[in-house]
Amino acid sequence: MKRPFYPQQWKNDDIPNAIEELTSRIEQAAVDIAPTYNEWLQLGFALVDALGENGRPFFQRLSRFYHNYTEKETNEQYSRCLSSNRDGITIKTLFYLAKKAGINILLSKTPKLLTDFIGIIDNFGDLPKKEMPKSSISPKSPIFSPLTICKEEPMPTFSNLIKDNLPYLLSQIVGKAKSDEDADLLILGSITVFSACLPNIYGVYNKRDVYPNLFVFITAQASAGKGRLSLCRKLVEPIQKHLRETNKAEYEDYKRKQAEYVANRKNHDYEQPEEPPLRTLFMPANSSATSVYKVLNDNEGVGLMFETEGDTLANTFNSDFGNFSDGLRKAFHHEPISYNRRKENEFVELDKPKFSVLLSGTPRQITNLIPDAENGLFSRFLFYYMNIRMEWDDVFSDDDDCTDDSSFELLGHKFEEYYNSLKAMKPMRFCFTEPQRKEFNEFFKDIQQNYASILGLDILGSIRRLGIITFRIAMILSTLRMCDTGNYCTPIVCSDADFRSAITMAKILLRHTEKVFCSLPGNDKKDGNQDCSGQESTRIKQIFLDNLPNSFDRKQFQEIAQALTIPETTADRFVKNWCQSGIIIHSSHGKYERAE
Repeated sequence: MKRPFYPQQWKNDDIPNAIEELTSRIEQAAVDIAPTYNEWLQLGFALVDALGENGRPFFQRLSRFYHNYTEKETNEQYSRCLSSNRDGITIKTLFYLAKKAGINILLSKTPKLLTDFIGIIDNFGDLPKKEMPKSSISPKSPIFSPLTICKEEPMPTFSNLIKDNLPYLLSQIVGKAKSDEDADLLILGSITVFSACLPNIYGVYNKRDVYPNLFVFITAQASAGKGRLSLCRKLVEPIQKHLRETNKAEYEDYKRKQAEYVANRKNHDYEQPEEPPLRTLFMPANSSATSVYKVLNDNEGVGLMFETEGDTLANTFNSDFGNFSDGLRKAFHHEPISYNRRKENEFVELDKPKFSVLLSGTPRQITNLIPDAENGLFSRFLFYYMNIRMEWDDVFSDDDDCTDDSSFELLGHKFEEYYNSLKAMKPMRFCFTEPQRKEFNEFFKDIQQNYASILGLDILGSIRRLGIITFRIAMILSTLRMCDTGNYCTPIVCSDADFRSAITMAKILLRHTEKVFCSLPGNDKKDGNQDCSGQESTRIKQIFLDNLPNSFDRKQFQEIAQALTIPETTADRFVKNWCQSGIIIHSSHGKYERAE
């Protein structure tokens, strides 16, 4: 059935009919022409430029081939595109994205407005970053330089989706960001260091007490900008400074009492003083396992490991005395950690460690630390993969009196006020509302099934632990918001805004985790597609699954596979694996059905 158009908007060119014809071709090919967030955003702007509100149905139709598509989220995105600055993006971008995805863009009737443009990109196959008139485009033009083409698919960002609904302190931090990606970096770094400094806050997840602590690894090639993560350290340095000053005063008092004891050793009225605990927030990664556990014990199980070079921890793990990987895995779930203190010949057990970890490093440093996804440490980390931006930042500020360092130091003193207020409180429990619990369970049930069917069972640990990580992120956001208002009460009920922010972050960070997962040794060629990367193979496999009808036979699924250039034997293996995992039901010989 032909969908209605609005030709009154177009006197000379029937743009809506052209969009309908192209959209139908994309639907027949069942391909996602905008797999990254940036491309999805451009697609929305292109339709807004051509059709305004009337482009919404097309946006839904073109978005549904993304593996995590939801009608509600797509609707919300189009509404944001309608109200935002399009930065010169026109309907031409739709045809460029379609061409890039392998769609034939030569129409049965091409509108005048698009004739020259379609001819150009059909011949040359690439479009510069900004659409330019015909006279300025040629194969020899500098705009076709390799520097303008990013061969690796850029990873999506989340800060642009949640920045308007953040608690005050985080919104101030985001205000210092240079880009959406930099904002992501600062948000992740901030909530991780905060997660180690939210005393008396807990929630119940899967019938167990959990605390806000996060394990995060920011990965990128050298010079990608991950060094700005060090700014987040300044947010908790006032707390570290206070602990060290307290420790210094205690140690001075200890030395005085020890001197008195030595001088009066024969006097039985003097007892030998006990050496004070080592009070600190930061835990160095280049320490022995026993040393790390001892410092944690001295600080009531609380600690933060902050390392900007992932190799530091990897090298420690490879030493005879420093492999506390087992301790980290236990600390993630607040499970007891036991060790022997040789000096006093004493057995010590940390009951509920509250340990947070923030690391950064290159992709290779990840594999040095975590060699494969079967290592339980992988699934406990939240990964963020930074893109390389081909931009030069202005390195000379007009306002030299207000550096990022000084700004983050001021924010650190503000957070110290929050920290001291929470320390004075009794334990406060965080919880979701009943509708939030239902949506949370449905969301993770769906993505668990989808990702396991595509990437195999090794990804299940990451999906399931992403659940508890998302719960913790919502806990941190809600606690910061409570501190903003000064209304300290229990239970801390998650607001819909903070719940939505946490789920949005989870969706985007899942894409980043998938990328890191596919880059680990043994995962890049799991599907046997030797002509593409693991991530590309994953995307094609997901498209294949999404386009299988509710009931089908082998001939039908092989026709779909052929359209996606999936080899016949590979398609058979995919369907067989899905039958084994329960996603597809083999109802009879050669007949299949989707599971309910």
